[in-house]
Amino acid sequence: MAKPLQYVLIGFLVLALAVGWMSVARRTDEALVVYCAHDLIFASQILDDFESETGIPVVVVGDTEATKSLGLVQRLLREKENPVCDVFWNNQVLGTVELAEAGVLQPYRGSGFERIPEQFKDPDGLWAGFGGRLRVWIVNTDSFTTEESKVLEAFQSDDLSQMTIAMPLYGTTLTHFAILWNQWGGSETKAWYDDLLERGCQISPGNATVKNLVAEGVCQFGWTDTDDYFVGLDEGAPVAMLPIRVDEGKTICIPNSVAMINGTSKKEETQQLIDYLLSERIELALAKSGSRQIPLGPTDEDALPEDVRELIPLAAQSVDVTDSASARIECLKWLSELYTSPSQ
Repeated sequence: MAKPLQYVLIGFLVLALAVGWMSVARRTDEALVVYCAHDLIFASQILDDFESETGIPVVVVGDTEATKSLGLVQRLLREKENPVCDVFWNNQVLGTVELAEAGVLQPYRGSGFERIPEQFKDPDGLWAGFGGRLRVWIVNTDSFTTEESKVLEAFQSDDLSQMTIAMPLYGTTLTHFAILWNQWGGSETKAWYDDLLERGCQISPGNATVKNLVAEGVCQFGWTDTDDYFVGLDEGAPVAMLPIRVDEGKTICIPNSVAMINGTSKKEETQQLIDYLLSERIELALAKSGSRQIPLGPTDEDALPEDVRELIPLAAQSVDVTDSASARIECLKWLSELYTSPSQ
């Protein structure tokens, strides 16, 4: 090929790349930036529908399975003075409470906020919850019992090598540990966890791995969330679930949460998305998705899948997760030291 022609082709390629990057940059500048810790396999369709229906472009930033929610919370704290994000869709609420206390969020009480019960929203309007998940025991029905008393008996046994939980440094397991910390205090929680490890409980990278290990019969039982349990059930795995009880028999319902970032330049568009996510329509869509999120606001229960309808009374029995916000910070400090020390 003659060199002049090569130069022309290279010039066209450089120009095309430049135009492409300018287009991406322009789209990002115009778009609503959503940091999303909920599984994108379930969240993407909802955000795509919002974009199609409103004409508001959306750029979604996710995180990894193991560190999501915690990683995005830390990123938002770092970006506080120069925010990039407009809307934060978190898949657990205690990190959102930390952001509220740090001044990262700004209040909004729209139509969606009004339909959510007081227990699942910030009184000042800094965030609101929707689409909850329960913390549950997941058991392999081929090798283990589904009787709650027998599961609890096994949990008290000397040998827990057939039990698995997710690493408590992240996600809903961190929230679970924070609730125990708030209930028992730090010393008792640390001693309890040491004992759990000494009895052989296996620590997995995340809730999805817990589900896999139990579904495959590598472990007989473990702790996970309802959304991961339902994934296993839909895959045809021999699994069943039982609610985890704490604090005099209460359950743990961990809602998604949505909040507006302080300093957003797209306030009107942000408000539209928040109302959209907090609507009955989206709670029903999440309930009908593979994750089977539990509606927190009023919905047409006849439109719900039966297995979600059965979870609504259990969600109503939940502890107030936000009571453990301070405990989460203390608990996270201990766990961070535990899992980042040279011996780990």
